[in-house]
Amino acid sequence: MAAGAPRVFVSHLSGVPVFDPNGDQVGRVRDLVAMLRVGGRPPRLLGLVVEVLSRRRIFLPMTRVTGIESGQVITTGVVNMRRFEQRPTERLVLGEFLDRRVRLVETGEEVTILDVSVSQLPARRDWEIDKYFVRKGKGGALRRKGETLTVEWSAVSGFSLEEDGQGAESLVATFEQLRPTDVANALHHLSPKRRAEVAAALDDDRLADVLEELPEDDQVEIIGKLQEERAADVLEAMDPDDAADLLSELPEADKERLLTLMRPDDAADVRRLMSYEERTAGGLMTTEPIILRPDATVADALARVRQADLSPALAAQVYVCRSPDETPTGKYLGTVHFQRLLRDPPYALVSSIVDSDLVPLAPDTPLPDVTSYLAAYNLVSVPVVDESGSLLGAVTVDDVLDHLLPEDWRETDFHGEGEIARGR
Repeated sequence: MAAGAPRVFVSHLSGVPVFDPNGDQVGRVRDLVAMLRVGGRPPRLLGLVVEVLSRRRIFLPMTRVTGIESGQVITTGVVNMRRFEQRPTERLVLGEFLDRRVRLVETGEEVTILDVSVSQLPARRDWEIDKYFVRKGKGGALRRKGETLTVEWSAVSGFSLEEDGQGAESLVATFEQLRPTDVANALHHLSPKRRAEVAAALDDDRLADVLEELPEDDQVEIIGKLQEERAADVLEAMDPDDAADLLSELPEADKERLLTLMRPDDAADVRRLMSYEERTAGGLMTTEPIILRPDATVADALARVRQADLSPALAAQVYVCRSPDETPTGKYLGTVHFQRLLRDPPYALVSSIVDSDLVPLAPDTPLPDVTSYLAAYNLVSVPVVDESGSLLGAVTVDDVLDHLLPEDWRETDFHGEGEIARGR
């Protein structure tokens, strides 16, 4: 950014694409790295944390940044691909500065940092934090009613020590447009303290989606720091198979206590899934596929498929069963794939176009056979039926991939390849 250009507020940099001089995208900005200094000098901005296409996070020094403009960052084109590792003297601006409570030097009044601006020093590539956008008051539910103002960096104090009870409202706001897997990635790289604060600020449905994308250790850590009633609410909002996987990692007493706090119907689904061996169709399946009765129409099926909270794999087909139409259902009659729904008139009954040729899987079918079945018939989901012919659930291709990949694949993706700390 040229000297004299407007300051940049860091919340506007979250998720911004990073390009090399040829216009090829390197990755996206996920945070900024700053260093506090002594002697009355403003914090120095060391660089950016950039998530490259492989989801690895790397460090991009500010000396390699040639421009920040029009919602993009331009680099010199020379990028060190070693994974980012935060040093003890460094602070993550988005992760640690936003929502921090500090005091105005002049009045001693407590304020909350909502945003931070950075600027480039004249005729140099050094960058510094120059201003804070703050809200007066002590935070909490009434915080939005406080006066907001922009102050110089020197007008506040309180960055030297880690703060207890730091909020996360402003940081969560930077996550609003991110997919759950990207929010999970961001949480994974925060400190345990900050991770718990952000998790507490997310609503139940959003936190449930994010937990499903986190490594097991992070899942257990976060759910263990929630109040038990809220932990049960979040587990109810998760897909039953993911909730079952998470609960299976908890001590038996904690697991039973949370299951008791869950709604009986949700707890019953989870208990049923936990009764199957992990690497079988029963252990892999979800209990909430799209189920329709034989007298439902194509229009009814398409309306169910259009539901926004369905994964693409679950929305690819509907399962036709006799009443009851919740798992375990009445007799399973067959499957209608999405493409067939598009080819038939809206008034047609699903029972007239059902595909009953493919034999469904039994719940004890081992993982290798499930994988072969999906591959052989080019399917993204397969029904699981018990001995009486009732539909128990469906195994989706993403559930199979989760178990085919190495157990630490989420950790590997989050951290990237290699174990060598970056150079500066």
